[in-house]
Amino acid sequence: MDSRNPGQAALSRLAGSRVARAAILAVLFSLLSLQDATAHDPGLSSLTIRQRTNTLEATLTLAVKDAAQVAELDENHDGTVSQVEFDRGQPQLETPVVRQLFIAADGKVANPQSVHSHLDENNNVEVLLNFHVVGFSSLEIQSKIIASLPLGHREYLQIQNSRGETIFEQLLSATADRATVQMPHTDANTVTLEAFHSFANFLCLGVKHILTGYDHLLFLFALLLVARGFFSSLGIITSFTIAHSITLAVATLQLVQIPSRIVEPLIAASIVFVGIENLLRGDIPTARRMVAFGFGLIHGFGFASALREAGIGSGTGGILLPLFSFNLGVELGQIMVAAAALPIIWKLRENPMFIARWAPACSAAVVLLGSFWFVQRVWMT
Repeated sequence: MDSRNPGQAALSRLAGSRVARAAILAVLFSLLSLQDATAHDPGLSSLTIRQRTNTLEATLTLAVKDAAQVAELDENHDGTVSQVEFDRGQPQLETPVVRQLFIAADGKVANPQSVHSHLDENNNVEVLLNFHVVGFSSLEIQSKIIASLPLGHREYLQIQNSRGETIFEQLLSATADRATVQMPHTDANTVTLEAFHSFANFLCLGVKHILTGYDHLLFLFALLLVARGFFSSLGIITSFTIAHSITLAVATLQLVQIPSRIVEPLIAASIVFVGIENLLRGDIPTARRMVAFGFGLIHGFGFASALREAGIGSGTGGILLPLFSFNLGVELGQIMVAAAALPIIWKLRENPMFIARWAPACSAAVVLLGSFWFVQRVWMT
């Protein structure tokens, strides 16, 4: 690094010790929350860029005090930023970050595919950007946002490979806000291994999402509660799968977007509808496959929120693998649940008492729980 910059020289001398580097960074960021106690503290921020399969993740971490220099977050000027204030100021914060952070791969400027921000557990602000970048040998970074921060502010830049190993680091300032990095060579075997890890990670994410998605599971249970046998159940599950796969794809590819504040209450309403239909129409309501398909379209938008939270936005090569593996994980999770629940339901249905009393009682419980979720998501969120 440039010997004329003491901060860069210090970091360079510590580059051989990952433990020391991590300790110093932890200490530096532990001081972020103490900036209010020092009137003239110029501050320190962090910009971490991590290479992933066909994407780059950029995470900008700012102290709340510094973030408030970029956007009006402290509305009541009480010296603190509440979660409500932050939620209202998010767009005003994210827009200048997008405009003032430049990343170019092999000389071609990359545009962010998605941007998300939040307050972390240390009450610092994190802004996460995802860039669709495929295969490059050099990377240029410019962080113009430093000029918006107090004079003397420094930004600790580190670039990591897909394994989380730091391959480059530098202290940026308002007068030296650029860095150019030659990326280490990545062979075909490494690319294949990274693709496999990405596939496995999103596959597990899909399985976890369905197994912990109690509203989706309750909807599926209500559908299958009146199914008489294997082929009836197979038709219902297939209709639901096709429908949510369609909307998962179009939502993740940003062809159609419906806000969560609309999707989540509709998912709860679908549970209530199926429960009431079970009570009113008896053993095997007609057109049950169409009900599964219609409401499955809504549930697909709910599934897409998990991919958005993982930073998957529009693109080509950077989205198809996560989309496919995540959806496959959802289907595997459904199969696991159906394989465990359906034999029990079929066995119980052999008892007339279950059909006459317990199945309606289960449907009534479905209606009550779905109604609670609906009220909660409309008026209590």
